[in-house]
Amino acid sequence: MFFGYGKNINRIVSVILLLCFLSGAVSYGNVTSFAATKESIKEKENQISDAKKEREQMKSSLTDLQAVKKSLESDKSDLNAYITKLDSNLSDIQTKIDDLTAKIEEKEKKIEETTAELEECVRIQTEQYEAMKKRIRFMYEKGDDLYLQLFIESGSFAEMLNKASYIEALSSYDRMKLDEYINNTELTEMTKEALEEEKTTLDEAKQEVLKEEENLQTLLDQKAVEMSNLSANIKDKEAAIKEYEDQIAAENATIAALEKAVEAEKAELAAQNARVYDGGMFSWPCPSYTRVSDDYGMRMHPTLGIQKMHNGIDLAAPGGSAILAAYSGKVVAAAYNSTMGNYIMIDHGSGLYTIYMHASSLAVSTGAEVAKGQKIASVGSTGRSTGPHLHFGVRLNGSYVSPWNYLK
Repeated sequence: MFFGYGKNINRIVSVILLLCFLSGAVSYGNVTSFAATKESIKEKENQISDAKKEREQMKSSLTDLQAVKKSLESDKSDLNAYITKLDSNLSDIQTKIDDLTAKIEEKEKKIEETTAELEECVRIQTEQYEAMKKRIRFMYEKGDDLYLQLFIESGSFAEMLNKASYIEALSSYDRMKLDEYINNTELTEMTKEALEEEKTTLDEAKQEVLKEEENLQTLLDQKAVEMSNLSANIKDKEAAIKEYEDQIAAENATIAALEKAVEAEKAELAAQNARVYDGGMFSWPCPSYTRVSDDYGMRMHPTLGIQKMHNGIDLAAPGGSAILAAYSGKVVAAAYNSTMGNYIMIDHGSGLYTIYMHASSLAVSTGAEVAKGQKIASVGSTGRSTGPHLHFGVRLNGSYVSPWNYLK
């Protein structure tokens, strides 16, 4: 016996379970216990607001190309000063492109997550709607008669009160399920709006990347013109050749001074602590790109039109591509020079060094220990360069040698 139900207990329990099942109270199969909340709706409102703010920030941070060009005009008479300032702008633009590219990847992931959330919201909304239709139909057909029958069949006042409490609980549950449906419907709409905002932000980020890439190319083209004009404006070809040789001499002097400083530092260390090159082969410093646009050795100089020595290999690669350390060692220079642009020099021991020139940005600092294959910079066109590429050089005991002696 249970509150005097007697022989009707199984019937009463069955009816209540049926009501609960039809109203969604019983979890069965794919029915979910998920319920949208005011917090989850607020979270979607914030996502929509954040996406709009991101678009405004992107617009305000775009490069003002005309202002950049105007600021460069005063330095055209001094090519080194001009290149230094222009390279600074190139680095800024490349950083913006990298940031936008990262934002695009982030937005694509967010869109994927929000799409899954929307699909789940729609699925739950459909389940809730179907359950409510069944519940409403059942109560329309059976509700009043069922409640009256339950009361009539009560064997005692206590049993009637007990049944009344069940009916009240069912009514409260119906109200709760209706509120859940309303909240989930609102969440579904907010999720749809959030998804559209994220897609709009993604599209605008892609457009901003294209604009910044156009700005970058415009400045690179301008730089190439100015460097070409320099050669054209020098009437005496011998003077042009001397200017180029002075450029290389200055470059070599910078590198030689670094080598001398390193050797002096090594002299102060105990012999057992000196760095020793172990004879291993180098890895390719620009892994995604294998085309050599200019090889090591004698070559026809692109602007002077005479045979000159090229002391490294040029690897054609898009701006922003990863530059990797060819071998483990210590970074003895990570700096900027108007000839070499952003460059890195790594000491591998036993008088062996690798040099990486014209980077758009540097990922390591002087003094850092780097591992073979570690990213150290990004491809660019800083310094005396007319297009994105990596100039990779190898020096042994104070002189340039062929990189092919060490590359796989």
